[in-house]
Amino acid sequence: MTSQSQGIHQLLQAEKRAKDKLEDAKKRKVKRLKQAKEEAMAEIDQYRMQKDKEFRLKQSKIMGSQSNLSEEIEEQTLGKIKELNGSYNKYMENVMKQLLNVVCDVKPEIHVNYRATN
Repeated sequence: MTSQSQGIHQLLQAEKRAKDKLEDAKKRKVKRLKQAKEEAMAEIDQYRMQKDKEFRLKQSKIMGSQSNLSEEIEEQTLGKIKELNGSYNKYMENVMKQLLNVVCDVKPEIHVNYRATN
């Protein structure tokens, strides 16, 4: 009987050791999964920062060229406005004289298509 109880006791101990090994393996697996998740998150953050940096560089290049284009258009517009103001000031007096001469110099004439009805 003692050999049977000793055999049962050995089986129980072996079962307990197997159970402990399984629990340890599960704990290691959970720990490894957490570590892998943390590593993946760190890698994702690094990738995100790299892409964000690339995006900002491209954006600054594009926006920089747009601001240069905008400044160039602004300069051209101001130049054209100055040119038109100069032209206005140069020709205003002559145009006003011609306009007043045409308006004020009335020459009464009978129209060619006019027919006198008697």
